[in-house]
Amino acid sequence: MGFFDNETDFVMPVEGRVEGIAKVKGQGKYAAEYKVDNLCYGVLVTSEIASGSIKSINTDDAKQAEGLLDIISHLKKPSVPGFADEAKIKESKFGLPVFHTDKIYFKGQPVALVIAETLEEATYAASLVKVEYTTAPFEVDFNQAKNKVELKPAGKERGDEKSWSNSPFTIDQQYNIAAEIHNPMEMHATIAHWYAEDKLRLHDKNQGVNGVQKTFSGLFGIPVDNIQVISEFVGGGFGSGLKVWPHALAAVLGAKQVNRPVKLMLTRPQMFHSVGYRPASWQRIKLGANQDGKITGVLHQAKNGCAIYDSFSDGITRVTRLIYQFDNLKTENAVVPLNLSAPTWMRGPGDCTGDFAVESALDELSYQLKMDPVELRYKNLAIEKNPETGLPWSTNFLKEAIEKGAKMISWNLRKPTPGATTEGDWKIGYGMAVGMWNAGRNKAGAGIRMTKDGNVVLQTAMTDIGTGTGTGMMNILHERSGISRNKIKIELGNSDLPPAGSQGGSTGLSSISGAVAAVCDALKLKLAEYASVSNQKFKNAVIADIILSDKGVSFQKEGDNFLSYQDIFAKNNLNLIEVEASSEPGEEKKKFSFCSSAAHFCKVKVNTKTGKIVVDKMVVVVDGGKIINQKPAANQISGAAVGGIGMALMEKMSVDERLGSLIANDLAGYHFPVNADAPIIEVAFINKPDLNLNPSGAKGLGEVGIIGAAPALANAIYNATGKRFRNLPITPDQFF
Repeated sequence: MGFFDNETDFVMPVEGRVEGIAKVKGQGKYAAEYKVDNLCYGVLVTSEIASGSIKSINTDDAKQAEGLLDIISHLKKPSVPGFADEAKIKESKFGLPVFHTDKIYFKGQPVALVIAETLEEATYAASLVKVEYTTAPFEVDFNQAKNKVELKPAGKERGDEKSWSNSPFTIDQQYNIAAEIHNPMEMHATIAHWYAEDKLRLHDKNQGVNGVQKTFSGLFGIPVDNIQVISEFVGGGFGSGLKVWPHALAAVLGAKQVNRPVKLMLTRPQMFHSVGYRPASWQRIKLGANQDGKITGVLHQAKNGCAIYDSFSDGITRVTRLIYQFDNLKTENAVVPLNLSAPTWMRGPGDCTGDFAVESALDELSYQLKMDPVELRYKNLAIEKNPETGLPWSTNFLKEAIEKGAKMISWNLRKPTPGATTEGDWKIGYGMAVGMWNAGRNKAGAGIRMTKDGNVVLQTAMTDIGTGTGTGMMNILHERSGISRNKIKIELGNSDLPPAGSQGGSTGLSSISGAVAAVCDALKLKLAEYASVSNQKFKNAVIADIILSDKGVSFQKEGDNFLSYQDIFAKNNLNLIEVEASSEPGEEKKKFSFCSSAAHFCKVKVNTKTGKIVVDKMVVVVDGGKIINQKPAANQISGAAVGGIGMALMEKMSVDERLGSLIANDLAGYHFPVNADAPIIEVAFINKPDLNLNPSGAKGLGEVGIIGAAPALANAIYNATGKRFRNLPITPDQFF
């Protein structure tokens, strides 16, 4: 296979990531870059109305276009057994039944796919397709629609709301966050190829090839093994690749229709309404405290937008049950159907949104109490046990992270009186917040192929979405086996390899690390079995007895019990040794709760004349278990924190309420942070392993780098200016 490059020799990797050279040399192929024989191109025709139905589709002009191969729509398409009727559509849980309905749910919805010999010809022909609609009323204004939806209980209530209603200190405020777009650098694309009647190959941008494989197996009623999904390189996902979207199914249908491979790549504007987003949200936080700062109770209510065809709950109130010892707690939520495309998980999903409200309310309470925000959190952290389950935390070093972060930011320089520190036209302020995520692991598989020269290829179907999973796998195998890194190559992101879950929810490395440990042990036992032909001491060897090196295998490090790989392969008439193993959660879930956490601290400057906000310094200290690969780990946290800057200060999906259209749906009009908007993020790790969770002790990092970033910034702005902002993003015009 030759993952990352086409070379088969083993060379000493440079310091850094295993795929680094391939990326720099342009050898790494992303979904749209594979060369497939007889390839043609698909371009979507999308709805020009926000609600209604298709009255007619006129393709006469398009059919005259040069290079046109075919046009599919709800009027003409291959059959999809999983969409055979309304009951099956609902059962599929696919979301939008693309080309299987004449109903229009949002502006930009795919209504036809034009397939032609070249991209240019397909684009031109698509412009000639004329669609007539019957329009219907629509709703795209979340703030207006949310008032029509009733809240419902979310999780078990703790204690009694009445018992803390007369607390001496209370906060009761509402918080709003605008919808945000993932906007990964690489746009989503799919190349679909039916190379037999019931066999499908997909080059697809996604965060989990086995999930895509299972989805299409269910939709078309063909065996999972008849579908190959390849996603070796992914240029950012942030959650947008965790489900199968309509464009991928459109490419599959197009390939079926013309009996040729079809490539469909979304444009940047199409990305805004095709692959999900963090939904708009409203929250209310009411909390009480006694005079010493102990929280007496909390009420957390939340609503988030969703599509009218896909009821998506972001789980906003979940985080409230996790970090603090709230003995009296009530949470409620609701989803608000809109004529917009379906939202989905976005980095730190739900918890990132909920944490903004909780951490902002706690900061507000600290000023009422005249108590340091750090001290207030110390008094209420649930350090020993998970307050939701009552199980002890396996490890929880959040307090240590707060202590370390306070020192790194020089928290002692913070003035408790808002607006007290001024430098010319700038107001200076400090803020902090914490975040937490349920650490977990899923079942994952890995394989090893060893040759007689001691070189090994480590394989898994799990994809690397840019987080350094491949390098982490190499490091774990090296530490576990003793085999040098330059003797190890990585193959991943292909459903033909040992199955593994999606790369998301901070479970990727946590899951695959167990599989790497298991397959390493399987390799040791297999080598001992072969070695026993020459040396009986290996016959009943256990894993602890077997020592590997670059040259061969030893029994308990005894020099006279060393056998070279060359000898083992020759004696057993072998050309290749292959082993495969998997790992999954066990009894530890019944004994412990697991969490990753982070403390965010920042210093901001706010210009009194322009309202410009400058993030002068930002510190993130993370308890993510053992850090397997320092540089990618720090980069991941830094990138997540910059995402928090965008959430707090600029990102907003704007909608024209008259037309249902997205506004500024490109990288010129949609504001997100660039280098000039962020300082060098100072990242530190507690770096203490949690060996109850998995053999490597890694707990996961992807989410906690952003959970807490936005409230830390909002709290710093209040400390600088005395103005409390409860709606995101916070923009300069709001200061005047």
